[in-house]
Amino acid sequence: MYINIHQPLIDKCLQNDKEAQFRIYKLYYKSMYNTSLRIVNHTDEAEDIMQEAFLTAFHKLGSYKNEVSFGVWLKRIVVNRSLDYLRKRSVEFEAAHSDLQVFEEESNDETEYTVEEVKNTISQLSDGYRTILSLILLEGYDHEEVSEILGVSNVTSRTQFCRAKRHLRDLLIEKRTIKMKIPYYG
Repeated sequence: MYINIHQPLIDKCLQNDKEAQFRIYKLYYKSMYNTSLRIVNHTDEAEDIMQEAFLTAFHKLGSYKNEVSFGVWLKRIVVNRSLDYLRKRSVEFEAAHSDLQVFEEESNDETEYTVEEVKNTISQLSDGYRTILSLILLEGYDHEEVSEILGVSNVTSRTQFCRAKRHLRDLLIEKRTIKMKIPYYG
């Protein structure tokens, strides 16, 4: 059983205390919004998803069992809502055959990129690639959890992740190359 540092607020939320709900919202809304935004890549939709996730969380708070922190429980709701949004937009995650060999490719690219360059490039990826990178790299889920969340096999999760990383790296290299070729006539 997990001891939650916000348990007194959560207990008040269970009693439908609006002030406690607002305080919980203020504690978590930025991180939940950012989680959704990294998955859906649209500010308005991420805002809507985050709002709906909080409504769902307050409505289903009785099912919260203190097995994980409240933030982790809430993030799972946000991730699921975000993925539901993508599914409604017909985003499909590539299926991989179980006999496909998955390997981590070594990269000889030791170029350093700014956080902003990486974030901007991730936002330009397809929904599937952006989602898998966000879930694993930014949200901290492992392949077992991702395969469960997305309803795909572990091999598919690993394959998609490798492909997404490769595509991200290729885009970063391409952007850097294009930037270097632009002459400057200051």
